[in-house]
Amino acid sequence: MPFQSKSSLLAPPPRLLMGPGPINCYPRVLSAMSTQLVGQYDPVMTGYMNETMALYRDVFMTKNQQTLLVDGTSRAGIEAILVSALEPGDKVLVPIFGRFGHLLTEIAERAGAQVFTIEVPWGEVFKPEQIEAAIKQHNPKMVAIVQGDTSTTMLQPLADIGEICRRLDVLLYCDATASIGGNAFETDNWKIDAVSVGLQKCLGGPSGSAPVTMGERYLDVINARRHVEAGIRNEHHSDGKASRIRSNYFDLPMIIDYWGDERLNHHTEAASMLYCARECAINLLDEGIDQCIARHKLNGDAMLAGVQGLNLKPFGDLTNKMNNVVGVYIPDAVDGDTVRHQMLHDFNIEIGTSFGPLHGKIWRIGTMGYNARPDCVFNTLQSLETVLRRNGHQLGLGEGVDAAFSVYGQ
Repeated sequence: MPFQSKSSLLAPPPRLLMGPGPINCYPRVLSAMSTQLVGQYDPVMTGYMNETMALYRDVFMTKNQQTLLVDGTSRAGIEAILVSALEPGDKVLVPIFGRFGHLLTEIAERAGAQVFTIEVPWGEVFKPEQIEAAIKQHNPKMVAIVQGDTSTTMLQPLADIGEICRRLDVLLYCDATASIGGNAFETDNWKIDAVSVGLQKCLGGPSGSAPVTMGERYLDVINARRHVEAGIRNEHHSDGKASRIRSNYFDLPMIIDYWGDERLNHHTEAASMLYCARECAINLLDEGIDQCIARHKLNGDAMLAGVQGLNLKPFGDLTNKMNNVVGVYIPDAVDGDTVRHQMLHDFNIEIGTSFGPLHGKIWRIGTMGYNARPDCVFNTLQSLETVLRRNGHQLGLGEGVDAAFSVYGQ
């Protein structure tokens, strides 16, 4: 049967994405994505690449020259950082306080590393002395840690961990996908050797591009594994003495050569995503990093007060809660999936469930990026109040919105 198009245009419903990500994009980011393409070696395009590198140095708060994009979702950035640095048998320490610590563990294991883990209950974070003791016990090459884990809504303090790793001569890698832009993140001041992020959280873009930054200690490790493909290799190229990186696509030394002065061909840059990532950075820096973090905190605090006003109990250690997402226990009297279904289909508002030991136990409600603003908070709280009331949850009418108003009033 021949294909018959129902419509020439995509027309998704007008959802308000108030889960843990992805979120609704900033309008200027959507506009950038529709920009016409140019060739990958057009000087205009390579100029945009250089601009994007410079912009993300400011986003990451680093002077690292090697700050660039990995084409793919945030997981592509994680995998590139880990697979480029880890040789079979290397020891890695992963402190796990949520689902994404388990992800770092799996990727490191797939790279052939010997992975050691330490864990705290979901809803808590690590103290520096716990990580230092584990480093001394296992003597790893790298510590791989998440800053903000949306599965638990917790934010791991990092400022002391970098100093510990430098003192003990261990690389520190951090996945800051869910936290950067809405929570403080200082690559250089915190002595973090490599960082990867995504766009679909506080940076206010779509998933599909993974900004990364790499310091000199990390570069020393991956440059020892440098390899130049046959077909583009010249007489002056030489391979590193360590083992070749097992992934071609995620080979960061080759990606660095593509973004660098030689422009050695590695892949065809995803131009629309580069435009998008560039605009996400410009949007953040135009607002100001401190101002953007303060906006996320204000709206996150209003949402926290609002859900408490709806007679809901927040999850976890609130002193270490991310600014941009709150976990909420699902009341015994209601079915969590039914509430989410009604929020989505009756009010066009998406909130999240969770994973693993928290699946079916909490909702996760985000206030991030373009959606970190009062009208989104009020609309979500008002709609959630209606759905909860209709499902038998006991609450005071209007108290969620009023509690949020009180935070904005302060």
